[in-house]
Amino acid sequence: MRLVVNNVPVELAEAAADLTLLQYLRSQQNLMGTKEGCASGDCGACTVLVGRQSANTMAYSAVNACICPLGSLQDCHIVTVEGLAAAPQEMHPVQTAMVECHGSQCGFCTPGFVVSLAGLQLAGGADLAEADIAVQRAAVIDAISGNLCRCTGYRPIIDAGLSVLKKPAQVASFVQNWVPHAPLAGMNGEPAKTCSRNLSDGASDYWQPHTEAALQHLLVEYPQARLVAGGTDLMLEVTQQYKSLPQLIDLNRIESLCAVQINNDEIVLGAAANYSAMEKALVDHSPEFVALLARLGSRQIRNRGTLGGNICNASPIADAPPYLLVMDAELEIVDSAGNARRELLTNFYRDYKKTTLVEGEYLPRIRIARAQLSQPLKLFKITKRYEDDISAVMGAFCWSGQTSNKFKIAFGGMAAIPKRASITEQFLSNTSWYVAGDVDEEILAQACDLLRSEFSPLSDVRASAAYRMAMACNLLKKACYEFAAEASGKSIEERLFNHA
Repeated sequence: MRLVVNNVPVELAEAAADLTLLQYLRSQQNLMGTKEGCASGDCGACTVLVGRQSANTMAYSAVNACICPLGSLQDCHIVTVEGLAAAPQEMHPVQTAMVECHGSQCGFCTPGFVVSLAGLQLAGGADLAEADIAVQRAAVIDAISGNLCRCTGYRPIIDAGLSVLKKPAQVASFVQNWVPHAPLAGMNGEPAKTCSRNLSDGASDYWQPHTEAALQHLLVEYPQARLVAGGTDLMLEVTQQYKSLPQLIDLNRIESLCAVQINNDEIVLGAAANYSAMEKALVDHSPEFVALLARLGSRQIRNRGTLGGNICNASPIADAPPYLLVMDAELEIVDSAGNARRELLTNFYRDYKKTTLVEGEYLPRIRIARAQLSQPLKLFKITKRYEDDISAVMGAFCWSGQTSNKFKIAFGGMAAIPKRASITEQFLSNTSWYVAGDVDEEILAQACDLLRSEFSPLSDVRASAAYRMAMACNLLKKACYEFAAEASGKSIEERLFNHA
């Protein structure tokens, strides 16, 4: 496997397939500035920049090194806090700003903040330098949404980010015309760029196919292998449960799985497209979903996490499935022989952590009809913390309007699977809950009674069953009142804590 670390080319002969980037940087490169805090992608102390070749330049994004599999970084450029400055005895502008604004106290989390803000300056510094203060502040908050600090608080850190953005963008020393090595030769004599085995230590293998045909071949050869795209959930088995993942097949180099296609009839979302890419592609087509994505993990998570992983992980508290359920999203499922089938997401989940996928099958694409996107939609996520937190309750509500009055409701965190509220949907679709601009509160009360009969949420560390049930009913009421207000031409109050 070949990559570049702080402008130094590196070749690896042997390594375990489930080796994380953080473990590699600290144990083999002795780069101790990248810290291990939570080992779950939650605190941001391990933030690094990952550069990939893109249109004759390198495109850099901030990621959590603690849950990033090293094998996914073939031909990438890794930049740690030690590699930001132009020279060893100098400081990067963000580092200088952190000192001047008193943004560091114990210092443990500081490298992660510095890297995140350096990534922001690198990606959009020139444009943001001319933006107004509200736009700059929103950009800074978004950049550090995955970095947690409990020493100085965020005010001086935000001040440091703002002070850098107000200055002309300074291109960091690692941005250069670096051309990655050619991909390794493929397996079993296949042509280059078809498949590569990035890591192997004799007991484990990390494969990175470049086509779906190569992926299907690997699924035949290694039926027990785990599929990984972003790894933001799968790698927790390594860092939190101390499991070994001996065979990994990486999907993030297969173009057909990473593409987002928009045509007249439907939107086709590649299962391995990361959330940051989806934010850009869908901003004019599904603004409610894009707003939700701002609360799905952090920027570091969205730079790697994928919709396919969110679906196939089959977590009852996953954020995207409730939205996809009310959109009547259709999954395209393919087996190792190349045979494809279509299935509504509504039918995909069987039980807790169980889906209809069988051995040898994978999810390449998710399809949403364009007609679904034109209907009024409300998405609400209830968490203890606004950013970078897991849902206690996730609610999705879609209403076709006054003509057909079709209502669709889905929840996460309320059952063993993300689930549609079919009985409550049918009731609201067949009653006049909205008349002459007013909401019938008695009908909403009846709808909430039905909702209570459909769900039996559990109590856990995030919320009690009673709280979840109360929130689900309140979110249903909130959605109805907002639908009614908008249908009557009234405006609704802006969401609290909206940074956009």
